[in-house]
Amino acid sequence: MQVHRRAVHIAVLLAGAVSPAALVAEESDAHAASRRQMVDEHLAREGITDERVLAALGRVPRHLFVKPEHVNAAYFDQALDIGHAQTISPPFVVASMTQALDPRPTDTILEIGTGSGYQAAVLAELGAEVYTIEIVAPLGEMAAATLRRLGYDRVHARIGDGSLGWPEHAPFDKIIVTCSPERIPQPLVDQLAEGGRLIVPLGEQYQQVLHLFEKRGGRLVDTALVPTLFVPMTGAAASARTVQPDPRRPELVNGGFELATVEAGKADGWHYQRRSRIVEEDAPVGRRFLEFDNAEPGRSAHMLQGMAIDGRSINAVDVSLRMRLTNTGPGTRPQEAAGLMLHFFDARRAYLGSCVLGPWHADAPTWTTVSGRLAVPPEATEAIVQVGLNGSTGTLALDDLRLTAEARD
Repeated sequence: MQVHRRAVHIAVLLAGAVSPAALVAEESDAHAASRRQMVDEHLAREGITDERVLAALGRVPRHLFVKPEHVNAAYFDQALDIGHAQTISPPFVVASMTQALDPRPTDTILEIGTGSGYQAAVLAELGAEVYTIEIVAPLGEMAAATLRRLGYDRVHARIGDGSLGWPEHAPFDKIIVTCSPERIPQPLVDQLAEGGRLIVPLGEQYQQVLHLFEKRGGRLVDTALVPTLFVPMTGAAASARTVQPDPRRPELVNGGFELATVEAGKADGWHYQRRSRIVEEDAPVGRRFLEFDNAEPGRSAHMLQGMAIDGRSINAVDVSLRMRLTNTGPGTRPQEAAGLMLHFFDARRAYLGSCVLGPWHADAPTWTTVSGRLAVPPEATEAIVQVGLNGSTGTLALDDLRLTAEARD
């Protein structure tokens, strides 16, 4: 759905009653234009259709929920480090989860994983009361202070283990979990009202699927939405986790794109897939390959996959893939080009830098094998693979992605 920027702007100003966030006057808020652009470019154009959700994200001052050094990046569609090995989710993720949750003006909502407090603020724009729990005390305290300062009196924040819920305020019409457990903690099931909705990323630490549950007849009815990647849940839910990643043996999941069971036309194991599709004919390896297509410079056309990696024991990774590239053209910036990037993060989830296989500027109209060795920083504990057109234009086909670790001497 295409939403004209002016229409979104009007919706932002007129939707609903005046909120605490609206106290940041449009004329004097230096970030208002950035918020409008975020809503238009990163949300409405990418499939967020609920005008109430678009208006809410257009009102909440996201730049006040991030570190001072990240203020200029607050309205880009990316996760940002907020300290204590936690991140603030990208605006599209916040918007898509909120849209799936479908908060109503009379709803009492429980959020597990307060983080920065941004998601709670968005929910407060749409629901009646929001109860939010954060297990990391310094984060919870900062989030609560920010929410109070902005006048979100209907958000009630506390420090504690979110897997236990908040029984004295149950039942909840909606529950949103913004950290990833291996399975749904039973207290959250018990505290969800009949007919209520619960949205939660479930799965292994780096292989998760966003699920929407509805409570009918006392039972949860499950709808799997999209592959995703969230910070794992800590506390009781973490201690019960049975599958742990091996950072000394990082690997790509579904690098041949043969698994496509969760989201129609998309590959399992890869999240944030933009302008991609599964092709089931003439694959160079197996039965399927994945293809990106983008005609507008600067638009996202890529996918991501996270993994644990131990830079103390791994010196480099050898990466190989099959690719075909046609009608290639530049993006809006020099760094926007087709290729594979490996982004590294330390134990605090602070960004360490990236290595690139590519960039690929020239057409390669027949299937070609591309390979290279990418160095791993010794401080790295996590990596995210990003592969696609990355803002450039053209059609990029991929298959048989492989990653092999080389031990440090």
